[in-house]
Amino acid sequence: MSEYINNREMRQNAIKEIIKKLHEGKSVEEVKQLFEEAFHGVSASEISAAETALIADGLPVEEVQKLCDVHASVFKGSIEEIHQPDNDPTLIPGHPLNVLIRENKKIVHIIENGIRPYLVLAKDNVKEEFIKLKEGVNQLKDLSIHYGKKENLLFPYMEKYGITAPPKVMWGVDDEIRNQVKETVELLDMNAEVNETLIQKIEKLLDKISEMIFKEENIMAPMLLEQLTQEEWKTIADESGEIGFMIDHVPKWNPAADDKGKEKTEIKEEGETGLIKLPSGEFKLEELTSMLNTLPFDITFVNKDDVVKYFSEGKERAFPRTKAIIGRNVSNCHPPASVHVVEKIVEDFKAGRKDQEDFWIKMAGKYILIRYYAVRSHEGEYLGVLEVTQDINPIQEITGEKRLLSE
Repeated sequence: MSEYINNREMRQNAIKEIIKKLHEGKSVEEVKQLFEEAFHGVSASEISAAETALIADGLPVEEVQKLCDVHASVFKGSIEEIHQPDNDPTLIPGHPLNVLIRENKKIVHIIENGIRPYLVLAKDNVKEEFIKLKEGVNQLKDLSIHYGKKENLLFPYMEKYGITAPPKVMWGVDDEIRNQVKETVELLDMNAEVNETLIQKIEKLLDKISEMIFKEENIMAPMLLEQLTQEEWKTIADESGEIGFMIDHVPKWNPAADDKGKEKTEIKEEGETGLIKLPSGEFKLEELTSMLNTLPFDITFVNKDDVVKYFSEGKERAFPRTKAIIGRNVSNCHPPASVHVVEKIVEDFKAGRKDQEDFWIKMAGKYILIRYYAVRSHEGEYLGVLEVTQDINPIQEITGEKRLLSE
């Protein structure tokens, strides 16, 4: 036991030392040797455990995020640490990991065929090549779909099994990539030609995307394969359509465990024949579910323990929601860069300092109003948070009057 504790402390101290050297300006290659010495023969899961412990002790996620490129560099040199089972799910059509691999192949295709070939020629002010370069970079906007499935479907299960540091770190890098894609698209739109600075920016972006592909397939995927059950993979596959795909023709995956899942659903339905009685009325379950899904806005409820318990499933969604978030801590449902804002809202609600907080953003042609309400009992006891999101563009366009009698 003492040897295990000593090894654990040694690895945590090694991580701190590496982060310090990165702060001092050392490159990935310069700290790689130190990382290899400390973690030689250690699995990705054990490295994750060391990072999780440091984050729990107060080390900011952003600091651990600096290690992400070091991870990939080391594992590329010792890929035998990461092994796939004989029955490789990545080869099963429709399996979430098969979809992940196929989408990554499309991303690589965009990089190698739609962007890199035109970088040099665009620099030489070849107009046609510059246009093709812009088209290629614009295709990278679809990365948000790929990352969205990872963050809303895969990360919740990693957290469920105690793998908490990698999701936080990877989400932070995902957001860096999203922001760099957006910035690059804007720069290409603003300029009529490519300069050396812009080329270097695009090259760094492409390298970062390629590194993330490696991390997803060789670090994240093996962690998931060690833990998830067939039924959990089936749930992820069924929920993926809510967010979307970067690829066409994703077949429905029907594993052998499917029958067991149906059996559970039928048992649940047998108990749904009664009425749900409320102080001011009553509903059949189907009536209540359909009514909530008919509301012209999305609602999500987080209980007093900061756990997501419910979300409505209307036809038009402001943000994707999947059933994987049910039971997830609300802090883990937001990017690392904004999670402190959410935590402050919840803290203010619990303390009684506020009862409401509003935000509004423009996104994909929509004007989204996001409202948070403290939910309290009749006696004033804090019960949780209600989030309401709505596209208010149609409301802002309303003019004049329309009365019932005007028709």
